[in-house]
Amino acid sequence: QVQLVESGGGLVQPGGSLRLSCVASGSIFRINSQNWYRQGSGKQRELVAGVISDGSTYYADSVKGRFTISRDNAKNTVYLQMNSLKPEDTAVYYCNYHIFPKNYWGQGTQVTVSS
Repeated sequence: QVQLVESGGGLVQPGGSLRLSCVASGSIFRINSQNWYRQGSGKQRELVAGVISDGSTYYADSVKGRFTISRDNAKNTVYLQMNSLKPEDTAVYYCNYHIFPKNYWGQGTQVTVSS
């Protein structure tokens, strides 16, 4: 089993920044990918950013150039640096690990972008 705990969410003004963290514990090996998803009110959950085992990253078009995913394997932590935040980035952000054949999810952290 794998446990994921997110932190770093909060209220920020448009144009501001936040850094989300996801700490993993448990049977962490042979990770296929580490991802951040988000779900806005009344919307479907969507992939925001991810990093695969070789270090390659990918981003949703809506966050390219503003968000950066990174990881610290020694700390079993994956980060999402979010800059130039917009009101439409408001959502619950979820950490996801894909360790074949299972997906593991954190409990989510709320990000609210508002003046």
